[in-house]
Amino acid sequence: MTSEAWPPSDQDVPETTYDLLVRSAARFGDKPALHLLAGGPNWRTPTTWTYNDMLGRVTQAANMYLDIGLPAGGVVGLLLPNTAASYPALLGAQAVGIVNPVNPMLATEHVIDIFSLTGAKVLVAPAPSLDAAGWSKACEVLAALPDITALITVGGGPVPDPPDRWVGDFEQLSMDRSAARLGISEHRSSSDFAAYFHTGGTTGTPKVAPHTHASEIYLAWALGTHGAFGGEMSVLSGLPLFHVNAVIVTTLTPLLAGGTTVALGTLGFRDREAVAAFWQIVERYRVTTLSAVPTVYASLPPVPRGIDISSLRAGIVGAASLPTAVRTNFEATTGVPMLEAYGLTEATCASTIVPMGDTRCGSVGLPLPYQLVKAVRLDDQGRPAGDCPVGEVGVLAISGPAVFPGYLRHGHHGPVPEPTGVIADGWLLTGDLGRVGADGFVYLSGRAKDLIIRGGHNIDPRLIEEALLSHPDVAAVAAVPRPDAHSGEVPVAYVVLRPGATSNADTLRRWATTHCPEPASVPKFFHIVDAIPVTAVGKVHKVPLRHDSIRRAVQQELDEARLSGQVVVADVDGRAYATVRLPAGVADERLTGIEKRLSRYGIGYKVDDSGTESMATAVR
Repeated sequence: MTSEAWPPSDQDVPETTYDLLVRSAARFGDKPALHLLAGGPNWRTPTTWTYNDMLGRVTQAANMYLDIGLPAGGVVGLLLPNTAASYPALLGAQAVGIVNPVNPMLATEHVIDIFSLTGAKVLVAPAPSLDAAGWSKACEVLAALPDITALITVGGGPVPDPPDRWVGDFEQLSMDRSAARLGISEHRSSSDFAAYFHTGGTTGTPKVAPHTHASEIYLAWALGTHGAFGGEMSVLSGLPLFHVNAVIVTTLTPLLAGGTTVALGTLGFRDREAVAAFWQIVERYRVTTLSAVPTVYASLPPVPRGIDISSLRAGIVGAASLPTAVRTNFEATTGVPMLEAYGLTEATCASTIVPMGDTRCGSVGLPLPYQLVKAVRLDDQGRPAGDCPVGEVGVLAISGPAVFPGYLRHGHHGPVPEPTGVIADGWLLTGDLGRVGADGFVYLSGRAKDLIIRGGHNIDPRLIEEALLSHPDVAAVAAVPRPDAHSGEVPVAYVVLRPGATSNADTLRRWATTHCPEPASVPKFFHIVDAIPVTAVGKVHKVPLRHDSIRRAVQQELDEARLSGQVVVADVDGRAYATVRLPAGVADERLTGIEKRLSRYGIGYKVDDSGTESMATAVR
């Protein structure tokens, strides 16, 4: 099957996401489309919308946007936590224009940069009673961007001293509009942009990837062909709606097929009380499928006795490397397979997934229908220089109907996609290292980019470095990942201080807390060093720092286990390996203890008490 063969008309799919809702409402009517849990201990009393309800609310939102002055095809910026209103706010914007959902935790200047680039005309943000900090950020954004003509709030409650462009509460404004029909003469088409999603990148402000209606509809259809989503489905959603997984995998995919989305509420997977009742939620709502990052699976409680989770078909995991111990524990305690997947915002969301029933570990699966994945060699300028033979590691490239047209840049008449450097002859150059086996299965081998992936969240190290370099005592800094048992990776900062400076790790941590673009990007560890390694031409050389961060993580485990081991890290065939030397005669129970500690990282390892090199295993 080739990527060029995707024939939407042959698959009987709708043209736009709004057409999807119209068709599904006609087919499934009063069937639940969404259970939005109240959060915390109140998960038994959700807000439930049928397919008819969902269509009506989305139509009202779309008509409201038009009535307050959004031009057809205009951009609606969302700066929202997950609420009931977030769904019609997002899908209603796609019905008549383009939605641009942004992480509310991003630094204000980056939010401003994104909305300036996309040309947002309407901003939907939390009311002060819902999120005071979010409201304050929205006001700053509004003041900086005069082209935003209307500010709408979600969450009700009073809005003291509202800015002059505040037009009211989302629910109240929507309720006054027609739910019977969409009041627009110009119908959106499959080739029109539906969404602008920002993504982790290597520049100061996150890059923006445009999605068309066609790419979103395609991927909802393609995922629906997989056994984890086929037939009757109830999909658990715990990610925020500014993330493509929440929109495509756990919203549009079930909506297209007549399934139900079970949303964990405002905090999602961060809701500790809801996660504590996780298996009761699976039982009550007959959840069939969930998609999450490894840290979520690692945090799940044991399955209580007497709980029926027989509805659950699969746990899908992506966005970060999967520790072996997490997979083993989940599958052993639930009897449910864990399926690895791989995707990027630049390819709409997902490109590969392990088939149901396949027992191999370490692969991220086969390409979805009509997508192709290959490994390529790059020249010194980062351009493709030939395909890799079967099994050879190279930079993964993807083609097919999910690939975006390029990152947005400013054009003469608004934002335009620019493919240079990321799309080559229709192939998306992912920047991820991997190989493709003779059977077509894809294997990740590492990341060519410098991104730090903390619990599935992409963090640009340059943003950390820029924040710390703004401290008057800091002369140089490099941020790298450190393996972490809970989050997969956490940021670590190596800092060179100016002569005579008195700052220490605590001082730098306080500075980072207020200057880094988001809480997740604040380094967990700070190491003050004499110099940052550089290459022969003067470029920062991060490999030694990555090795040191790995060595420190493994050494910490040995120290906490009170073992006098020595850790050495080096590259072998382009991958970092840790060699641990332990003294002879270590008691069996102590060996078992360190094995248990190291297994939390998903490290393949060998530990013995021979007194020689006792472990030589891949860490990252």
